Amino acid sequence: MTQKFEKKLAHLFDATQCVGCSACIVACAQTNYPEMLNDTVAGWDWLPSNIRKITLHRAKRPVQILVQCQQCEDAPCVATCPFGANYHDPKTGQVKTDPSRCVGCNYCVASCPYDVRWSHPVTGLPMKCMGEGCEKLVAAGENPACVQACPVNARMFGDVQDPASPISRHLARVKSEKLLPHKGTKPNFFVVVSK
Repeated sequence: MTQKFEKKLAHLFDATQCVGCSACIVACAQTNYPEMLNDTVAGWDWLPSNIRKITLHRAKRPVQILVQCQQCEDAPCVATCPFGANYHDPKTGQVKTDPSRCVGCNYCVASCPYDVRWSHPVTGLPMKCMGEGCEKLVAAGENPACVQACPVNARMFGDVQDPASPISRHLARVKSEKLLPHKGTKPNFFVVVSK
């Protein structure tokens, strides 16, 4: 059963524009985890960021995809949380975590088919996009840090339920895909693969 939200905020990553500079990853780390800039995420081997870099070797040349929380409508992290700490924000449709209800079991980290959640090394709590710093930016009417930092405009963010929004208009003009559609999560993260 599809839930109704006031908005459906989504990210767009344009793989045809990305130059692999990692500015979005650095901006995410600086905005959401400034106290950890000298650390790395266990298992990811890079900055504490909510963006994971994946290299696909199926083309003539390697293709870099930047992946983050897909803000799934049928989110496994919401379904597997035994304490109801993961939930959908009724205003934005985004998957959020209530730290006051979370015990750090990290079932949500293990259940994410996109492997984009991680455990904070100090608190033990699960982390994901959007972090606290980006939540504040969006609440103030600004774009998340990764979108602001991209020097080639390979990222967009906005309400895909609004046909007049820049992200909806852009999606109408390009060919995009959703990652792992066979998992049935109904992600709200779009990857542009061709113009």
